[in-house]
Amino acid sequence: MDRKKEFMEYNTEREKLIIPEYGRNIQKMVEYCLTIKDREKRNAYAKSIIVAMSQVNPVGKEIADYQQKLWDHLFIISDYKLDVDCPYQKPKREEKDEKPQPLKYKNSQITYRPYGSLIESMIKKATTMEEGEEKDYIVGLIAQQLKKSYLQWNINSCDDDMILEHFRILSGDKLHLSDDFKLKSTKDLLGTKNNNNNNKRQSNNNNNNKRNNNNSNNNNNNNAKRNNNNNNNYKKNVQK
Repeated sequence: MDRKKEFMEYNTEREKLIIPEYGRNIQKMVEYCLTIKDREKRNAYAKSIIVAMSQVNPVGKEIADYQQKLWDHLFIISDYKLDVDCPYQKPKREEKDEKPQPLKYKNSQITYRPYGSLIESMIKKATTMEEGEEKDYIVGLIAQQLKKSYLQWNINSCDDDMILEHFRILSGDKLHLSDDFKLKSTKDLLGTKNNNNNNKRQSNNNNNNKRNNNNSNNNNNNNAKRNNNNNNNYKKNVQK
């Protein structure tokens, strides 16, 4: 039993793989490299390890700093103890343990989420425009877009008075629509989509009707053939 244990090695008894992508053999090669006392031999063996690492994990060979990445991993696997001549700057343990800087996100508060921040920016930009036909036209387009955006979010609870009130709040009472301005109907704003759906539904219905008609005709033809065969068999039996 003891002799068997000498030759068997279980993963639970092995040291943890520092970089699992390279496997156990690469890690053992690095451990052996640490024991080589002659510097020239150690340098040559380290280069052979780099070649083996590139073959074991070839992903990313097209990357410009691929070779430097392999050397960095070599030092990391050796726990930064390997003393060899490296063509690149040796990595430091502090760099690996250093936490990355948190990403900074733009903290923008959206008043009404169905419209998003883009429409709010458009309204803000419109308030700085000079009075005139161009401004009136753009203001009208923004109001129509408000309703269209809301419909995409919730088509069942969209009300024109609510949309106009939201427009007033978002503009801070700085933008005004003409007295005869009216928001387009839901059908006009989403008409293309609905029409496409209706056309698809109608096309599917037509195809189903054709399929049913064909099946019905085939059944009728089969029944007629069956009846003819039965009549012929009956006549033969009577003649006999």
